[in-house]
Amino acid sequence: MGKTLVRGIKMKIKVLTRTSNELKIEIEGEGHTFCNVLQKALVEDDAIEMAGYDVPHPLTSNPIIYVQTKGGLKPETAIRNAVKKIRKQNKEFRKTFEKALKAWQRKLSSTASAKLAESSKAS
Repeated sequence: MGKTLVRGIKMKIKVLTRTSNELKIEIEGEGHTFCNVLQKALVEDDAIEMAGYDVPHPLTSNPIIYVQTKGGLKPETAIRNAVKKIRKQNKEFRKTFEKALKAWQRKLSSTASAKLAESSKAS
């Protein structure tokens, strides 16, 4: 029932229905943020007929994710593929974000150095 998806974070997932090309699961403790990202990754897959999620009540309900494939791919494989895609996007974002921060810090340092040199000349 409980599955570790990220180091230190456990999710509880309950299979509600399963056929050869459909899967409906409930994810305990998650909300729109995670489900929206997962749904987007799923619908970008050409093997997916339909993917969606519902949060029956925002205060008391766990989201329910529904996946239907076109038949050539098992729905659980589609979810695994979507999670891999999300992980790859997250790694790329992190890498790009770190580069942007370093560039900003270099620019900030050079600006501060220039201002310091300018104030030294004025003294």
